[in-house]
Parts: sequence; C-alpha cells; structure tokens
Amino acid sequence: MSNHAVPTVQTDNERTRVTKWRFAPGATTTYHTHEYDYVIVPITTGTLGLTGPGGEEKFAALEAGVSYWREAGVEHDVRNANDFEFSFVEVEFK
Repeated sequence: MSNHAVPTVQTDNERTRVTKWRFAPGATTTYHTHEYDYVIVPITTGTLGLTGPGGEEKFAALEAGVSYWREAGVEHDVRNANDFEFSFVEVEFK
C-alpha cells in the first residue's frame, strides 16, 4: 500500500481543475504550495493532519459535503489521520 495520496484529475481546462484525492490511512500529499485559489469538498467525514512550513502539525475535522475555500499560496503537507480511507474533491480556479 502506498503512503502517498492518489489524485485523479476529473476536469482540467483553461479555467478550472477538479481533482479527486484518495488517502489510505496515514497517506500524505507530500509538501506542496497551492498555485491557485481552491475549494475542498470532503466526500468522507474525518480528520486530516496539516503540516505547515515551520513543521507544525494542526488537525482539521472535516464533514462530508461541507466545503471550504482557501487562497493561492497555502503551503502544507496533508495527511490522513484516520484509520480508514479519506477522500475529497479539490476544485482549483485558474
């Protein structure tokens, strides 16, 4: 089993990119910087660990279907802190 989250790009055009992310327990995205403003729509209810640029880890409790928005420039590594698969859809605005 991979320790990396699995992205599946569903739509990618001149205005948006939509990616479904699947995380096995403990899987991570690896550290990255968001190039675009984006919305996350959780498919699963659970907790994600977010490691920021200083190495600090915060935890976010997400509820299936309850979306949130962030501006471009966010830097972090995202980890599934659950003992079950977690998934969300990410919509980026180019």
